[in-house]
Amino acid sequence: MATRQLSTLGGHPEGFAATMRADRWWVAPASTVFGLLAFAVYVTWAAFQGEHYYASPYLSPLYSPVIYLDPSAAGAAPLWHVWFKGPWPAWWPDWLPRSPAFFILVFPGVFRFTCYYYRKAYYRSFTASPPACAVSPGATGRAYRGETAWLIFQNLHRYTMYFAVAFIFILTFDALAAFFHDGRFGIGVGTVVLLLNAVLLGAYTFGCHSLRHLVGGHDDCMSCGKATLRLKLWRGSSALNVNHMKFAWASLIWVGLTDLYVRLVSMGVIHDLNTWGH
Repeated sequence: MATRQLSTLGGHPEGFAATMRADRWWVAPASTVFGLLAFAVYVTWAAFQGEHYYASPYLSPLYSPVIYLDPSAAGAAPLWHVWFKGPWPAWWPDWLPRSPAFFILVFPGVFRFTCYYYRKAYYRSFTASPPACAVSPGATGRAYRGETAWLIFQNLHRYTMYFAVAFIFILTFDALAAFFHDGRFGIGVGTVVLLLNAVLLGAYTFGCHSLRHLVGGHDDCMSCGKATLRLKLWRGSSALNVNHMKFAWASLIWVGLTDLYVRLVSMGVIHDLNTWGH
């Protein structure tokens, strides 16, 4: 009768991906690899386009805020959306497209990459350490030193959180501005898409572990004494934090779909149903 050698660390079978689990444990890490790679490829492609990121009155969240503008680009944003209305920076390399997305994507990108949930997700899926609960990483006794050695930059999460919060207010402004076309109030499919994008990103950001710690993590007893604004903020962030994984994926997928919707409308591939009649 064949026997399995068990690790002394937890009693699990030794060897890469060795486990006693009978379920399809590999579905979650495999789905994570596919989802994150698909998003990374699309966002990189969209950023390099540098055009068709605006379809009045909709602005793609991948290009907001518009720091600089190349007015010659097709589907470019109007001037009132631009923060610096001067010419495109002279120091910009010729080989790189004049895309406003390059100025801003690094901030939400680093915020997500260093997110506590995403760390678990890509540690398991890309580095298999371990690939799932009760599944061997194939390195018995290996000491984990990731976030004190080459992954020490993960500590940037607490700082990029401030940028992420600022982006929520900016994207909320964009969503509210999408209710007006040529000064007329109205609503369209794109309005709903942008508004839902801001809501999902807000739910993900305000449920962030770092933000939750910022508003209440320093107190030993949050429920002691009278109710305060800080306690209410902590309870609100905690309520969102319960579904942090769901909001992380929903907001990730939706921000990509939002850019795709605006892009297709700008290119004339699809028509936006709206009350403005255009």
